[in-house]
Amino acid sequence: MAYERVITGATAIGIKVSSGVVVGAEKRVSYGGYIVSRGAKKVFKIGDRMAIAAAGLIGDMQTLHRILNAEIMYRELVTSTKVSVRSAAKLLSAILYSYKLMPFISEVIFAGYDDEGYHLYVLDPIGSVIEDDYAAVGTGAPIAIGIIEAEYKKDLELDKAVDLAIKAIKSAISRDAVSGDGIDIIAISRNGIIEKSITL
Repeated sequence: MAYERVITGATAIGIKVSSGVVVGAEKRVSYGGYIVSRGAKKVFKIGDRMAIAAAGLIGDMQTLHRILNAEIMYRELVTSTKVSVRSAAKLLSAILYSYKLMPFISEVIFAGYDDEGYHLYVLDPIGSVIEDDYAAVGTGAPIAIGIIEAEYKKDLELDKAVDLAIKAIKSAISRDAVSGDGIDIIAISRNGIIEKSITL
């Protein structure tokens, strides 16, 4: 019996600057050599100050978003306090690790704002969590990260960070056959969350 390797392509990125944090991803859903959808959402808000961007299986991304959103809402309701971004990232890490025998096929970039400032975390399918200033995951990550590294500065304005995120994802789309069809961006600042969608 022959087995076919199924590739689920995607490109998701995150950029943290002094004035905010940005996450973004392209819209194509591919499965093997086929394009399943050209309008999927891989970037999700969590409350009014956090967001995730993911690469992998679309169903796993959606499920992780629902679980994490529900857990954070529940904890904030019970404790009457806002969950810190670090605590939320560790919660997501614990959720991923608890499924390690049948893991979610997703790499996740988690970002947010709290009293300590802006945060950006990268998580793999079994819950490893790393804080960084910028990151890219998915099949287009090697291309996107090269663009970000060439132009990244900590003191970039948030709108310039959004432009850099779009440029990085566009570059990945142009060279990665399983990424494409548009870009979703979420920018988080002290003033709240701004969502932006670009059709290519």
